[in-house]
Amino acid sequence: MSTSHPSAGLVAMVSEHASPLAALGGPDAGGQNVYVAHLAGRLVRRGHEVIVYTRRDDPRLPERVTTPDGFQVVHVPAGPAAPIPKDELPPYIPEFGDFLAREWAAEPPDVVHAHFWMSGWAALAGARGLGVPVVQTYHALGTVKRRYQGAADTSPRDRIAIETVVGRECSRIIATCKDEVAELEAMGLSRQHISVVPCGVDPDRFAPVAGIRRPRSAPRRLLAVGRLVPRKGFDRAIRALADVPDAELLIAGGPEPALLLAEPEAERLRAIADECGVADRVTLLGGVGRERMPGLMSSADLVLSLPRYEPFGIVPVEAMACCAPVLATAVGGQLDTVVDGVTGVLVPAEDDHDISGTIRRLLADPERLARYGAQGRRRVLARYTWDRVAEGVTGAYSAVSTVPSLSGALR
Repeated sequence: MSTSHPSAGLVAMVSEHASPLAALGGPDAGGQNVYVAHLAGRLVRRGHEVIVYTRRDDPRLPERVTTPDGFQVVHVPAGPAAPIPKDELPPYIPEFGDFLAREWAAEPPDVVHAHFWMSGWAALAGARGLGVPVVQTYHALGTVKRRYQGAADTSPRDRIAIETVVGRECSRIIATCKDEVAELEAMGLSRQHISVVPCGVDPDRFAPVAGIRRPRSAPRRLLAVGRLVPRKGFDRAIRALADVPDAELLIAGGPEPALLLAEPEAERLRAIADECGVADRVTLLGGVGRERMPGLMSSADLVLSLPRYEPFGIVPVEAMACCAPVLATAVGGQLDTVVDGVTGVLVPAEDDHDISGTIRRLLADPERLARYGAQGRRRVLARYTWDRVAEGVTGAYSAVSTVPSLSGALR
């Protein structure tokens, strides 16, 4: 793909809490950060100028920085220049929106792409009166979070109401899976207003690593990956392990290993492992760098992705890119990405389902696992590369922008 095209259009991305420069593994650093970084880079390669606006959470950060991928990151002064949990950010969103309004009044972008509901709130305020279209990707919906977390939901009280207003006022919504479309329609938003574009993976980085499979005499390796939060279902994987002999479970996620002792969710998972008598077969790895993740996934006999709910779920896609078979709960985007009986197995999200029995049957059939892994890689190459994502996103931009080059015609 050529990178020599002149700038085709100015795309402003707003990602208030998820910087494309952030190190992954923290409580609010995960899939959205990766999505914004990769999409911005791919749009630059397609000839566009891209500026990402994210909140300054460290006084040492420069006001603006240009990344090696060619997009610019602007650290917006909104609230204290310190880490703040995303659920505590709403008081600072008006200040964020005022900054965008000043910035865009001087140089209006051709299209604004907001990521997460608070970014949409700020982006609409910043674009008001400029005639600039705002495209919204939620990444997660408050209705879903409230349904599954109930009283434990820490989202701001007005989240769902604001999400609905953002959906009505923006020019277009990009949903990441079919399940999200149904949720948006239940909120009263029009299907005609929505494009479906999945998240992506870099198949050159996430690829099978040769020679890393362990000998048959070693315990079978189960791997679970994600942020250390209860909804990811690592506890279900630990409980299932109790009835899967001769297997080990590695859990990758959270802070670096030295800080795991002070991590409440890690402490809870260790207690469950003790209770189930599998503490000697469960290893909490802490945060694993993305450069190490393909090797780790390639070493697994089976990757478990067992969240109780999941807006999209990038882990199954990354695993499939590494030819690793996947056992996933039938929720959210995993209903789209994991083809039951082809690239892996989908199981109900309810806690009473016999996950251990499914794991035992899969581990007893290595040919089936190898077939799932190979088919998973093929599916990723056909549907989930970042180039395919960028093509779908620019198609959504073209539906609302008068800039011809934002139609995605450039390659």
